[in-house]
Amino acid sequence: MATREKSQKVVIVGAGPVGSLAALYAASRGDDVELYELRGDLRDPSVSPLNFSKSINLAISERGINSMRCSNRPGFVEAVLKQSIPMYGRMIHGKNPMGKVWEEPQAYDVHGRFINAIDRTALNGVLLDELEKTPNVKLFFNHKLTGADFRNKKAWFEREDPNDPNMGAFKATSDNEDDDKTINVSRAPEVEVPFDFLIGADGAHSAARYHLMKYTRMDYKQEYIDVVWVELQIPPSEETNDFRISPNHLHIWPGREFMFIALPSPDKSFVCTLFAPASHFVALDRSPENLLEFFNTHFPGVCPELISPEALKQQFQTNPHLPIISIKCTPHHYESSAVILGDAAHAMLPFYGQGLNAGMEDVRILFEMLDSHGVYDNDTTTPGKPATEIATARAAALTAYSRERTPDAYAIIDLSYRNYLEMRWGVKSPLYRLRKAVEETLDAYVPRLGWATQYARVSFSNAPYSEVETATQRQGQILSRALTGLVFAVAGVSGMWLWRWHRARDLGGLMVRIRDVFGW
Repeated sequence: MATREKSQKVVIVGAGPVGSLAALYAASRGDDVELYELRGDLRDPSVSPLNFSKSINLAISERGINSMRCSNRPGFVEAVLKQSIPMYGRMIHGKNPMGKVWEEPQAYDVHGRFINAIDRTALNGVLLDELEKTPNVKLFFNHKLTGADFRNKKAWFEREDPNDPNMGAFKATSDNEDDDKTINVSRAPEVEVPFDFLIGADGAHSAARYHLMKYTRMDYKQEYIDVVWVELQIPPSEETNDFRISPNHLHIWPGREFMFIALPSPDKSFVCTLFAPASHFVALDRSPENLLEFFNTHFPGVCPELISPEALKQQFQTNPHLPIISIKCTPHHYESSAVILGDAAHAMLPFYGQGLNAGMEDVRILFEMLDSHGVYDNDTTTPGKPATEIATARAAALTAYSRERTPDAYAIIDLSYRNYLEMRWGVKSPLYRLRKAVEETLDAYVPRLGWATQYARVSFSNAPYSEVETATQRQGQILSRALTGLVFAVAGVSGMWLWRWHRARDLGGLMVRIRDVFGW
């Protein structure tokens, strides 16, 4: 990289997987990077996630892996995948009319490709370890973004470390001198941080987005769907200390308007999630004695086979019941000074496993835009660009980024919701199975047609989500026309056969009558 008049300072808000990957990208281009995180060090097991739950387990697929690979860190992707477990498909669970419990695997891909279950903390740990090896990156934990001036490029953070010596006492006074007293309080001191470029990757309830909305005319839509979730756990087998069910599948118990899923963890347990309308949670909270019957009716084989009744009751009552939020907004940036990535820009339902992957893809596409617009200069034979020229180039890159990324963000949010409908009931539909079989057959045996399932396009390619949505809709229309044509063809052939049969029968009757009249 060429040297500049001075190094650009990049401040990143949020040290989750997306923010940490953005820090790696910026640092590799020579920027001075400061990464600020509201919580403590996320590698510390005592640090609670913001929703006070381990959170829905992550599934990393091609988009996320490709984005990590493009960080050009030797051994980095391999270190991440060592922490993961491959899942080759869904395992659908149910019970037949005779009361027998069954399970049926459904492969994700006709070519054998798979997604990877990974623990959020493990992934974050690998990323933060990588950042600590990087000399031009500084990590700041327990720092809360409280303000930002994107015109003058300054941000303010509260240092929320209770052990900070700057947090002390102050004297509170009143009109009555006898009432003067000193009150010990925890006052978080505020620090001012200048920057050249700020990246907000601080999740669905983003402080960076909140302050960004004061500077740009942002269209914003937030929606809570009528689904609440609670995390449960299937422990390892007591006899073998191994997985109780197949570790290489995402297990689904579909229930029409609710579902129960389970993803494998490296400790041989399964992180499980119950998704249901809020009314069901309210009813079970009011009548906890119905919990076991609810599971036995809708999720056969879970209790007591996989989770003991005592553990199920304890986890359901103790673990938080949390809502699911969906957020769309545009633009994702302001001039040359700030941009938001990941859930801060496009929080989505978790049913496609693309929240992490889309966020990491944001990082790759953002820095590809910055590169292509000349923010970073690979020509080491010429002097570096002045800061004003870099800012102009960055403004153009961010405008292009918002313009390109917004339709893709909207598309994957919509696709995630439709996949929820598919997972909770569509996977058992004959029409779903027929379409999947047709598309996979064409993909396997006539690849030049370019057919693929929607799932394969989303999870095993880097095609823009908006193009995936368009291609899937086109395939659906073609299949619908073909199926309609087939139905009409079958009906036409059947009608012709019946007409000929009736005609032949009538002709035969006429010949009999003629024979009787003439005595033939």
